[in-house]
Amino acid sequence: MNKVILIGRLTQDPELRFSQGSNMAVAHFSVAVDKGLSRDKRDEMARQGKPTADFPRVVVFGRQAESCANYLSKGLMVAVEGSIQTGSYTNKEGRKVYTTEVLANRVEFIERANASKGAGQPSQQRPSFDNRPAQQTQNQNQTNSNDDFDSFSQINDDEIPF
Repeated sequence: MNKVILIGRLTQDPELRFSQGSNMAVAHFSVAVDKGLSRDKRDEMARQGKPTADFPRVVVFGRQAESCANYLSKGLMVAVEGSIQTGSYTNKEGRKVYTTEVLANRVEFIERANASKGAGQPSQQRPSFDNRPAQQTQNQNQTNSNDDFDSFSQINDDEIPF
């Protein structure tokens, strides 16, 4: 089973490109994910100059990539669901470089853009974007209106445990 779920903050604005052949949108960004260390261990690692977070690279395709590029920005907290994808290429010096990315199936906003600059309050609405096969998306569009925001779920402040 190859399944990844990450929660963290974007380390940069998403970078949006389009593939040459199919003109498919492709977005890349990195997420700072806390290692979940105890306070003592985290302080010890910080004193030693060691990172207390991981920074996995995330790749998103299609409409979801365009939505991420339009609505996400550096510092926002997101949840990413997907799978690990490894690869390699030969760099200009002729050396083989190995890569590891998270291929996102779903990206969910955990807070609004203005919340990250303020008190960091969770979002009242959490947009999420799925990379579903076209047939599933088409079937869903038949039952829902064409509004891009119909899939957003309302969150009641009383349901949040903090």
